[in-house]
Amino acid sequence: MMPDSLSWSGAFQALQVFMVGLVLAWIIAWTVKKILLRVGRGPSSAHVFSRLASWVVGVVFFLASLTVVFPSVKPVDVLGGVTVISIAAGIAFQTVLGNMFSGLVILARDQFRQNDQILLGDISGNIISIGFTSTQIRSFDGHLLIIPNSTMHDEVVTVQTGFKRIRSSVKIELSLDTDLARAREVAERTMVGLPQVSSERDPQAFLTEVTDGSVILSLRFWSAATQMDASGARHEVIQAVVSAFRREGITISEPSIIVHKGE
Repeated sequence: MMPDSLSWSGAFQALQVFMVGLVLAWIIAWTVKKILLRVGRGPSSAHVFSRLASWVVGVVFFLASLTVVFPSVKPVDVLGGVTVISIAAGIAFQTVLGNMFSGLVILARDQFRQNDQILLGDISGNIISIGFTSTQIRSFDGHLLIIPNSTMHDEVVTVQTGFKRIRSSVKIELSLDTDLARAREVAERTMVGLPQVSSERDPQAFLTEVTDGSVILSLRFWSAATQMDASGARHEVIQAVVSAFRREGITISEPSIIVHKGE
């Protein structure tokens, strides 16, 4: 037999309340996800916040069903118990909760998202997904990297694909007796019109440094932001400018080799 405080009708009503909550949680999750995607949020942000909304609704209806099946339990008592459990869980899982809150902040700011290419310290690659506690990155050499969200939040993250175009530079050492003005003119003329160099901004060549026996010519140009496009543009610039210098008789300085004699 069931205790006096319980009844089959109460249990059935509690089940009905909980089922309504599950349906409502699914509807709210679907609605939140659609709204976030429509306003331009990233897929990871929309997925996580829709799940969070459904969990909140589900927990509320679960607590409501407890008060139905146990009439002696007051909502205040339920909330008090949840508070105690939350404090205990917070103490026991500080690292997990820290990563979770960092993930929520990252997703709320939406400064980088799935498929962006980023640089974090020595780590670089494509973001696969941003979850509650960690971010998955596929490095440019094909490795799966799982980064705690607290690290993603606290460290400096360079978003390579944050803008449509990025600027790259290549340094070439010229001999001191080179006609520097002519070298600049040849380099700039050569970079204009290369397929992977952006035509939105003119490429530039600047003399940036004088070293022992050479002058540094920095070639600056814009290209599409992805790693593949930027690498392709650098390859084109180096190949085209070096070939043009050879045709024009402009001397590229040879690297010095210093040999230290043993004592």
